[in-house]
Amino acid sequence: ITGRDGYFASRAAPMGAVSAEVVISTFFNFNPELVHAAIPKAWATTTPEALVAARFAAVDGAFRRLIGDDAVQSDEMRLAAGLARAMAEKASTHIEGRPLCAGHAQLPWPEAPHLVLWHAQSILREYRGDAHIALLVTHGLSGLDALLTHAAGGDVPAELLRTTRGWSHEDWNAAADSMRSRGWLTDSDDLAFTDRGAASRQEIEDRTDQLSAAPYAALGEEGCAKLRTLTRPWSKTFSEVLFN
Repeated sequence: ITGRDGYFASRAAPMGAVSAEVVISTFFNFNPELVHAAIPKAWATTTPEALVAARFAAVDGAFRRLIGDDAVQSDEMRLAAGLARAMAEKASTHIEGRPLCAGHAQLPWPEAPHLVLWHAQSILREYRGDAHIALLVTHGLSGLDALLTHAAGGDVPAELLRTTRGWSHEDWNAAADSMRSRGWLTDSDDLAFTDRGAASRQEIEDRTDQLSAAPYAALGEEGCAKLRTLTRPWSKTFSEVLFN
């Protein structure tokens, strides 16, 4: 399983050998053609269980290569793993309406602390993502609409969002026209929010944060600050490798 197919297969694997339609629904903003090219073909190549194991093996290798065995085996890693796991276990008690989170939460916990940290963050990532999708749907946005609002917010270049999610220029422009007609975007050629669009996008972000706060509240301000302090050097290293 190679290229973009590996992304869909490895992230969906915790849910089992699900259909392309389930992946389209839960991943939300990708062109369905990309998903259909990967799923269910991946399940004819290997099993979800093998993909989960391969994902953890890849994470193990990446951690050791990027931050070194000393960091992987450190007391700091063990402490960070324990804090992150406490949050993820709290998230795992509230999986209703969160299908991707539920898939990852039902996996057995790995033993190595750095893999515990990774797995905890995977659960927390999907916990927030599932909540975000719920808010997007209730605001009448499709996956492509959501990408346009992300681009209009200015955090990520529009072309990067379009190409990585597999949308054509025609699809992208048609969706932009639709959002202009619905009052989300201005009539300018640039992707710019109207006041209403900006307010709606901010409401989505704020409500997503509120729906995602329970695991962090359980750890408390001090615990969250400690986890951030412990993991910040490693995340900076990862970011430097990815974006430089």
